[in-house]
Amino acid sequence: MELIWEQRARHARGAEGMRHWTDFQLNSHLSTLANIHKIYHTLNKLNLTEDVGQDDHPTGSLRSCSSSDCFSKVMPPRKKRRPASGDDLSAKKSRHDGMYRKYDSTRIKTEEEAFSSKRCLEWFYEYAGTDDVVGPEGMEKFCEDIGVEPENVVMLVLAWKLDAQNMGYFTLQEWLKGMTSLQCDTTEKLRNTLDYLRSLLNDSTNFKLIYRYAFDFAREGKKTMIQYRKTDLGSIKVEKWNEEKDQRSLDINTAKCMLGLLLGKIWPLFPVFHQFLEQSKYKVINKDQWCNVLEFSRTINLDLSNYDEDGAWPVLLDEFVEWYKDKQMS
Repeated sequence: MELIWEQRARHARGAEGMRHWTDFQLNSHLSTLANIHKIYHTLNKLNLTEDVGQDDHPTGSLRSCSSSDCFSKVMPPRKKRRPASGDDLSAKKSRHDGMYRKYDSTRIKTEEEAFSSKRCLEWFYEYAGTDDVVGPEGMEKFCEDIGVEPENVVMLVLAWKLDAQNMGYFTLQEWLKGMTSLQCDTTEKLRNTLDYLRSLLNDSTNFKLIYRYAFDFAREGKKTMIQYRKTDLGSIKVEKWNEEKDQRSLDINTAKCMLGLLLGKIWPLFPVFHQFLEQSKYKVINKDQWCNVLEFSRTINLDLSNYDEDGAWPVLLDEFVEWYKDKQMS
């Protein structure tokens, strides 16, 4: 009997221990779940959780990365595909073609900008026709093409640069030599050079050279001309004629025109001097008188107060000063 009670008591203690053990495990699980709930609640406040099925998330101080972002961070960068041999050759050919086109366009542009004697020669014969000289008709067309009046002072400067010997004519040799020095072989290039030619007049040294050249360029007398003309039989016939220039003087009308061209806009006394020449007895002007007029315009005051009558001035200027003073007094 005692044995039975002892067994029952032992069994009861075992059952109670088992019950205590089960309760302990249950409490542990509940505690773990409670901790997990707290952690999730905390993460939810910090916006670090992601609701299933939602695409947008509110913006916060911290954000969870999307699956694609995380994937891109985890996965290594994808390497570029190595081109096949055919692709590589095509790419190289494309680069080479681009480089060639760029070089070719630069080369063409350089050739167009560079001076060409052949192009200059062809340009000359546009105005000379079958002759080796540009005459009055060709000169008129030439002035029209470059947009300059024949009596414009820039044409005198151009003639000076070409070292032309006869007014209204450009020979082949003068054209080639002068245009080569200017690096002009087309009408457009010469148009772009006109401002440079005008600027030469602003330099006192160049102006003096052009002024002296103008006297020889405009002297009386006809020109030495050589004309190449085809005969009816197709042969070339050379026609040449000479008439010596008057080496000593320039007729008064031509002198007045050339002085007006060169000094009319820069010498305030020119209108008065021009009036003096018109009423004077002078029919020609020699080179010494011509050169002294320029010196007079540069050195003598407008009121003539510093003019020395005993100086080495030509009689022409002595008479002008006397005439001008009498005109002012009257």
